Amino acid sequence: MTTPPAIRIEGLVKRFGAVTVLDGIDLAVPTGEVTCLIGPSGSGKSTLLRCAALLEVPSEGSITIGDRRLDFRTESGRPAKLRHADIRAARSSIGMVFQQFNLWPHMTALGNVAEALRTVRRLPRQEADARAAAQLERVGLAARAGHYPAQLSGGQQQRVAIARALALEPKLMLFDEPTSSLDPELTGEVLNVMRALAADGMSMMVVSHEIGFVASVASKVVFLDHGRVVVSGTPREVFARPRHPRVTQFLETHVDHAASLLIG
Repeated sequence: MTTPPAIRIEGLVKRFGAVTVLDGIDLAVPTGEVTCLIGPSGSGKSTLLRCAALLEVPSEGSITIGDRRLDFRTESGRPAKLRHADIRAARSSIGMVFQQFNLWPHMTALGNVAEALRTVRRLPRQEADARAAAQLERVGLAARAGHYPAQLSGGQQQRVAIARALALEPKLMLFDEPTSSLDPELTGEVLNVMRALAADGMSMMVVSHEIGFVASVASKVVFLDHGRVVVSGTPREVFARPRHPRVTQFLETHVDHAASLLIG
């Protein structure tokens, strides 16, 4: 039996008033694989990720997560009535890491990771702390469990945010430019954690301008422009020459020397 994708997005449209930000997106993330979204600013990448996480309600289309299909417009053209229980159930299998770390400043790294386990999963404090400690070890921060966010570097704070998302045992991880607010020397430690997750078979959808990372980790690369999929395929297919003119233009401004060695 074929394993269903971790998430399937079909005909997805998102409008903000009269502005169409996503215009008919079709996309599937196979279970255990990494799909990376690239494209210029304003192309709809972050909006697509927020729709996938159900933090934004699409205007049209459907999202299937596991065996739960959510339709956002009926055949009559009217918005579908979605049950809150279905949305909560779908969200429960997704972890999301944002550009900003959004850690509780008054809680230690351990407390930040354990909080959702106690409040959402209703785990006893001892069990929540044990699970949180295991996830901090997974991202290389076991020795920083008792440190507060102000005592951590930006890269360490982002790794705490990743551990926090992983603690809820999601089936799909979404990353929205997780290194964009980091200094270059701190970017590598976050990308290395993501590489390890990919190697462990975590299903991931990643928005990133780190083209070298995309070329080396992605199973599929999706290039968005003006809310539409322009090119989709393996890194070799998307980055090969001759490229789509829009992809070439984008890469001219987003590829450093190291990345250029990976994409040719």
